[in-house]
Amino acid sequence: MGKELSSEVKQALQDIYYNERTGRGKEAFALLEKASAGGDGDASCVLARCLCGYQYVWSGHGFPEDDDRAAMLLHKSVEQGSALGVLVSMRTGELTPEMEQKMPFASLQEAFDQAEELARSGDAFCQYVVANSYFWWDFVRIQDRDMGSFPDQAAYKAYLKENISKCEDLFWKALRGGMYFAANNLNRYYTQGDEDIIAPRPEMAKDLWKIGAEYGHPLHQYIYAKDLEKAGRKEEALSWYKEAAEGGEPGVWCSVGRCYAQGIGTPKDEAYAARCYEKGIPTGDVTSHNLLGEAYFLGRGVEQDYEKAFRLLSYASGRGSKYGVFYLAKCCYNGWGTPRDYAAARQYLDRVDWNYWEADYLRGMIYGHGLGVAEDIPKAVGYLQKAGDHPEAKEELGRYRKTLFGKWVRR
Repeated sequence: MGKELSSEVKQALQDIYYNERTGRGKEAFALLEKASAGGDGDASCVLARCLCGYQYVWSGHGFPEDDDRAAMLLHKSVEQGSALGVLVSMRTGELTPEMEQKMPFASLQEAFDQAEELARSGDAFCQYVVANSYFWWDFVRIQDRDMGSFPDQAAYKAYLKENISKCEDLFWKALRGGMYFAANNLNRYYTQGDEDIIAPRPEMAKDLWKIGAEYGHPLHQYIYAKDLEKAGRKEEALSWYKEAAEGGEPGVWCSVGRCYAQGIGTPKDEAYAARCYEKGIPTGDVTSHNLLGEAYFLGRGVEQDYEKAFRLLSYASGRGSKYGVFYLAKCCYNGWGTPRDYAAARQYLDRVDWNYWEADYLRGMIYGHGLGVAEDIPKAVGYLQKAGDHPEAKEELGRYRKTLFGKWVRR
């Protein structure tokens, strides 16, 4: 493209990266699709990033992940003459020698120079992309230099340090301009350094999440809230959890709900906690389903309702969560909110991989009475003994005795 971003790309960057909490991400996505189809290589480049998951775009937008389409769009952006597309393709491993031949630039340096000019114009996304070229050493390929280009290793390291360090100022400019991703790499730059070339300076990273939070980025508000809670600043933590949740950060209403359920930074209010969990249900958030399902199972903050509990917890379980499997087992065992199904109860109990007496008690009941499985008294006794001194387990264990030959049988 030319030496200025199109109005479509500028608007999309505002809505997708710089002011993500406005909720206009999907409109911006559609705008990029139209611009890309019209030949805008920068639009193709940004659109490709939108399809690459949370490491490249805010997950709160709910964009689909499609690596194949993203790669196609990056190739397209290179052929359409996007200097940003060249740099992003290089960073993601998509700029093969074959693709490099297709770009309308005389060299990688020419593409870099154009991207750097865009960065100097003040655009945060461009500053971030150029900073990454320094941060990840892509400048070595761009400048077509290696250790053999220098008289000795010391000179080569000096060259690397001079270039790598250029990322710092660019990342700060990008962060201040609205590109919250820049804080992630600044954090790594300060806390880890870079081999023996850039020394770590962890003290420089201590306020990064606070700065991002104050700029209004929901993800940084969430991270900062967690740090505040860990530091014991609970009221401040809750305030930032609320900011992040209201800004659309996925799953954070659960953190707000947890604070109200446990009285962290606020008086305990289980009813309000349940309402917070409810806000995460339309997004498909697994934790929201687990916590609201638990609330309905136990009747905490809501009227006890096993049918709702079973439905919510089943959703989470079907997506790999083990949080509510014991509740599901009890529902199936007792016929609460779902038809009684001992086989299903045992399957859920088999997923309880932590020590819990009642899970062992139910296993003992299932095997001792042949509920959905073949009767196995020795196995039942083993589970009941594992359940310990709880009255129910002791009472059931009392129904069995050991014969002279050491075999467990029913009395």
